Amino acid sequence: MRRQGTASYFVFNIGELWTPKGAVAAAGAAMQNITKLHGACLYIKDGRIAWVGEEGLLRASNSAIAREALDAAPYDAEGRSCIPGIVDSHTHFIFAGWRDEEFFWRAQGVPYMDIHQRGGGIQSSVLATRAASLEELILLGRKRLDTMLSMGITTVEGKSGYGLDVDTEFRQLYAMRELAHAGLPDIVPTFMGAHSIPPEFRGRPRAYLSFLAEEVLPRVRRERLAHFVDIFCEEGVFGIEDSRWYLEQARAAGFALKIHADELTPLGGTALAAQLGAVSADHLLKASDDHIATLAASGTVACLLPLTAFNLREPYAGGRRFIDAGCPVALASDFNPGSCYSQSIPLIFALAVLYMGMSIEETLTALTLNGAAALERAAYTGSIEVGKDADFLLLDAPSPAHLAYHVGMNLVHTVFKRGMPVWQNGNTVN
Repeated sequence: MRRQGTASYFVFNIGELWTPKGAVAAAGAAMQNITKLHGACLYIKDGRIAWVGEEGLLRASNSAIAREALDAAPYDAEGRSCIPGIVDSHTHFIFAGWRDEEFFWRAQGVPYMDIHQRGGGIQSSVLATRAASLEELILLGRKRLDTMLSMGITTVEGKSGYGLDVDTEFRQLYAMRELAHAGLPDIVPTFMGAHSIPPEFRGRPRAYLSFLAEEVLPRVRRERLAHFVDIFCEEGVFGIEDSRWYLEQARAAGFALKIHADELTPLGGTALAAQLGAVSADHLLKASDDHIATLAASGTVACLLPLTAFNLREPYAGGRRFIDAGCPVALASDFNPGSCYSQSIPLIFALAVLYMGMSIEETLTALTLNGAAALERAAYTGSIEVGKDADFLLLDAPSPAHLAYHVGMNLVHTVFKRGMPVWQNGNTVN
């Protein structure tokens, strides 16, 4: 839910300001293109960027916009560096219950799908989430959103999928709708009833997908509860043809598409995402070179989730491989109670640069502009440009390069959302 901001500020004394530019995803080599300003300033008007550039140029100008900026409420950045707000384009943050036991099973070498087949995995979270009230889900979600905000996340995607029945799936979506009213961060909802096969439909994946397509998707659309529809396209869950059929039904119903693709086995979900024009294909740990080339030609965003590979002790999806093939790459957390109980944006920066072959510039683009594009939001967030929402961060660091260099540390000092400082030095701003 987007709102018009009302704030007007002149943010001055910025040390270094780094931002990608554009209203669509940057693909391939273009991900390296970061505008870097020294001694920068921002003029925010009605919650949007009205001017950005070198402070000395603005102060020396006698233009109308310069006079207007210098008359606005001053905000001293005190030499801190500045980047766009982070866009986390893949999370499952509305859930109840914990799966800490499974974390230690995996640490001892038990494969993820073996845990799934034991009745753990997604099914464990389904039982706990089905038992939770709407009020409990809202309270849990609010705490997690506050943590995200402290990490500099100004826009986040959230998926249902821990209900696998009508009542609980809608309870997750209603929780996100209620939390979205605050806009801190903005929430982009995704319906993921096709996260697993519930016990009631065991062995009948197409029957379950038909139920979702015929009985659930029309109501989700009617109540405007989700922008995207997603599916877990994986061996032992939903195969290629079942996934294709369901996503075609979702597209016909007016939803934009996402796919959990080629995470655990090279099933072909990456190519399916390209064929269907999905907005993003996510995970992609087992994607083949041919399918990556197909993805690059389609313009579908490759959303890579290194924290999940870290937790599952799987080889990372090679960011360099996707970028060199010409893909637009986004990075996201995949925050969830099982395979990735982490919201650590600092760790994503480190993993991308140290283990995925990505430069700091490419990593910044992936977590801002391309994350926004993976949510169809790049026209108004994801970069610091005139006309876009004033969603940006001030960092306790001399340069945004420290986001990777100062490994695993949260450098966020101040979070601006639609032109208002909403998080500062470890606390929400009232």
